[in-house]
Amino acid sequence: MELRNLGDTGIQVSPLGLGTVKFGRNQQVKYPSSFEIPDDDTMAHILGVARELGINLLDTAPAYGVAQQRLGRLLPGSRQDWVIVSKVGEIFEQGRSRFDFSHAHTLASVEQSLRELNTDYLDCVLIHSDGDDLRILEQAGAPDALRELKEKGLIRAHGMSSKTVPGGLKVVEEMDVVMATANLEYDKERPVLEAAARRNKGVLVKKGLMSGHVQGMEAVRASMAHVFSLPGVSSMIIGTINERHLRQNVALVDSLP
Repeated sequence: MELRNLGDTGIQVSPLGLGTVKFGRNQQVKYPSSFEIPDDDTMAHILGVARELGINLLDTAPAYGVAQQRLGRLLPGSRQDWVIVSKVGEIFEQGRSRFDFSHAHTLASVEQSLRELNTDYLDCVLIHSDGDDLRILEQAGAPDALRELKEKGLIRAHGMSSKTVPGGLKVVEEMDVVMATANLEYDKERPVLEAAARRNKGVLVKKGLMSGHVQGMEAVRASMAHVFSLPGVSSMIIGTINERHLRQNVALVDSLP
């Protein structure tokens, strides 16, 4: 896969990014069927296959259970082989999520992610929105905290995994990267993608395969073709622990015109 620019961040990412929630959490997820969290050998193998196929982007978060700790132990190759995107704001404890977008918690969360991932920098950190995007961006301490961390060189880029069009547009105006939802059945956030393309901001697409509800080769291919036809898209995040699916998805992306 040919790497793409993540907007004007100077970071290059593979068209497919590997989502890591299934490496660390199987409670309160929206996939169509239940799954077992893979053991270390299986997880290391999947990461090795991803690297072999040209995937360099990993999407993770403190809210993904033990995913970050396991990545810190099992990630193959050198740190420079990977673009690691983490998040702040959502905490998953005792089977449920809570949110903290304060300045202090944001700093502490990034420090914890650096320790867990066994790295001295993160390529990008996104605010893990609870849906009230504008309140977070305008009133919470997280955006300023991320800007401070970027100035210190602890993160290379910042942004938000947003849930609303007004929020996504504000992210595009003020930050480096927006993670937006786009798929064949949901097109409401296209104005965010268009604005990002005009401003050369990074765009990561979530739920492109509707959290696994798109199934079958032709349906997946149509979904991918749609996502990559949209303006500004840098990469699409797929969450899989199935080697066959991973290889099929990469082959489908490589086959797109």
